[in-house]
Amino acid sequence: MKKNFIFGRFFRLTVAACAVLALGACKSNETKTEDGKPVAETRKDAAVRTGYACCNLHYSGDWISDSNLAQLPFIPVGTPIRVLKIDGYRASIDVDGKAYRLGHDFGRAEETTEQWVNKIVVLDDPKAKIAKFSPAVRGAIEKGQLMKGMTKEQVIMSVGHPQTNENPRLDGPYWRYWWSSFGPYYVYWGKGSVSKIDGHSETVGYMTYKGK
Repeated sequence: MKKNFIFGRFFRLTVAACAVLALGACKSNETKTEDGKPVAETRKDAAVRTGYACCNLHYSGDWISDSNLAQLPFIPVGTPIRVLKIDGYRASIDVDGKAYRLGHDFGRAEETTEQWVNKIVVLDDPKAKIAKFSPAVRGAIEKGQLMKGMTKEQVIMSVGHPQTNENPRLDGPYWRYWWSSFGPYYVYWGKGSVSKIDGHSETVGYMTYKGK
């Protein structure tokens, strides 16, 4: 009788131990992916879109607005960007490990936030095209400035997309941009390239590339 009791207790303990090990294995499989990374970490790292800055993106703190005020510091065109989340008129992005927010502040009636984000974060690295531009154009883009003769593509790379609420069509005679909240300037077009930069004399001076 005593031997049967000991055997039965041993059997129950063995079954319980196996059950614990099985549950542990299931939990391990549930929380890890094939490459061994925890699911939570994988989800955290997941991106809605991965690409490059279409243009020089001006920021204030962690905020990047579609106004792209030229007086602010900027993230250079071609910088790798990961879009982590699009929520309403905002998008959370990662730039070399630093968190920023994209703010669709002005062009909401003309395009969705996702459409705007897709313009800002492009899939192909613009630096490949920039390398083929003339030294003067490359210098202007590097400084976030403009010069006569630049194409629309080159202007966008240097100073960004113009606000769609003020420039719903890009085939007009000029594009309106902003140096500051109260300082607009205008890029005039002639046969597909910049013919004139107009606005307050100081603003035009800041925005015009004069070489090294």
